[in-house]
Amino acid sequence: MPSIHPIPLLLTNHHQTTGFYHSDRPLTQQALARTLSYSLVPTLPRSTLHRFLRAFWITIGRDFHSLDRLRLDKYLFLIRCYVGVAFEVLLKPQSTTTTSTNGGKRKREEEPTSSKRNKKNNNKNKKQQQQQQTQQQSEESTTSTEPQDWTALESYINIIEEGPLCPLNFDPDQPPMNEKADYVPMPHGPDGLRYHVMDVWIDELEKVLEFEEIEGAEEGQQTKKIKGGVPMELLLRPIEKLKKESGYKPVRVRAAETLDDERLVEWGVKERKVVEESSDEEWDGFD
Repeated sequence: MPSIHPIPLLLTNHHQTTGFYHSDRPLTQQALARTLSYSLVPTLPRSTLHRFLRAFWITIGRDFHSLDRLRLDKYLFLIRCYVGVAFEVLLKPQSTTTTSTNGGKRKREEEPTSSKRNKKNNNKNKKQQQQQQTQQQSEESTTSTEPQDWTALESYINIIEEGPLCPLNFDPDQPPMNEKADYVPMPHGPDGLRYHVMDVWIDELEKVLEFEEIEGAEEGQQTKKIKGGVPMELLLRPIEKLKKESGYKPVRVRAAETLDDERLVEWGVKERKVVEESSDEEWDGFD
């Protein structure tokens, strides 16, 4: 399959965000945001997925300052959807059952109506078998101990570190745009985009991760265990970099607040900080 160059993908994302700009009414905006993210991104081939996501973050980072106050909320929801769908695609294992069921539907549509009527009972049995197979595959995926390849996830995290969660606002060493080489530089930030991505990062992770309850856990300790060997250090790496390397104090403070989320303690990713009580005696004034 021929690869799609980044400049046409930028035009595609530009047209999508422009059409989203003119959508009105909250329900219409939310439905369109889910369509542009959860309905579109999972259908992309792996060879195009990272290019498309990079083009999206280039478009958002470039045009974020030009968004007016009245239309900002719907774009923040679109950004949340893209953060969530990227986690959903890159953290959950791909199942072959969806493609097989879709192919079966297309074949059944091509068959004559008379054969459909004769195969109603068989279709019911096939559906039950497919449901059992999907349950078995999901159980095997959660219980399997084989190490999973996270190179695709790491490539996406590199895109995030280069773009919205980059510690720098301006990188003098970044090469300029080169149309011959199909290279488009990634905008860094801006801070408003950084804040929002950090705000929704843990929320969208929680929707995708699968947990196992730990019995007998006390309050303030780990109560859940993450299934699947998900590399949480890799997922939190962009925020750790912002906390250490950002030259802007409010960004470092917001990154520290994100890493101090109570859910990370419940999942066993972080340890609860022990606040030492000050032993200074009260000042009674001068004698």
